[in-house]
Amino acid sequence: MLDELFTDPTEIRKGFEWWHIPLQKIITSGQIPRHVAFIMDGNRRFARKTDLESIQRGHEKGCEQMFKILGWCHEIGIKEVTLYSFSIENFKRSNEEVNGLMQLTEKILTKLVKQKERMETAQIRYRVYGNMTMLSPNLRELVGRLQRMTKHYAKGQVNFCFAYTAQDDMNRAFEWIRKGVEKGLIQKNQIDEWLISRCLDTAGSEPDLLIRTSGELRLSDFLLWQCSNCHVYFDEDLWPEFNFVNLCKAILSYQMNIAKIDRISKVLICKSYDSKMFEDLKEFLEWMDEEKKRQTELIE
Repeated sequence: MLDELFTDPTEIRKGFEWWHIPLQKIITSGQIPRHVAFIMDGNRRFARKTDLESIQRGHEKGCEQMFKILGWCHEIGIKEVTLYSFSIENFKRSNEEVNGLMQLTEKILTKLVKQKERMETAQIRYRVYGNMTMLSPNLRELVGRLQRMTKHYAKGQVNFCFAYTAQDDMNRAFEWIRKGVEKGLIQKNQIDEWLISRCLDTAGSEPDLLIRTSGELRLSDFLLWQCSNCHVYFDEDLWPEFNFVNLCKAILSYQMNIAKIDRISKVLICKSYDSKMFEDLKEFLEWMDEEKKRQTELIE
């Protein structure tokens, strides 16, 4: 399975059915969300439903589908995709399942960093968001290598949220702000919505569309701050069953609700960014960004 992992989204047309192209043309005649986030739910239920030999096989099937979906998103014109890969809460599952997921993740990251030529062709930037202190040294090293290798790529971005919850993301953001105040880099009256957003893992990039599979109607502590203004779409199918038609239906739902989203955004939008805000906080932001790089890219 892992030998066929998809790393170059530009090759996705090779796997298209004949009806993919006309359906894609219909969808792309409307506004395409720039940033789409996925709560990939249902791998375990899929394993039980299809009588797979183990829960691990369900996660592997979900992984296969994830790379197909990344390719479809690229083909449609979505510039950024964020995937809820592993919640901090998932550490509470059985040791067998957690170890299996860690091994699967290690295999995926290893394959990605070894395919340098294909990655250079695709020019997709990869980021990993979450609490890196909860990962093994080997996983952290692989995360660092992947992020260093792709940090200058600009044709798209894929974010894996691993060892992540929104609460932990917020806690870490406020810890950066606390340290900034202690260092004299931030004045208390400068702490506002924009600064908080900038200190989160996503650094101000907010999804336009959030898709959750498996029929569950909850957000599971995923990007709660960042998704305050986005369109949320719940799909009944399990993640390994989520296909091109499901994706197009979600985008169509987004397109049908754009006017409502825009109205809500105008009411909820935080203070707009301006160059003076950056200049006032430039020293803090540069310090924080460099420290984050040291933690996530393992820069000495």
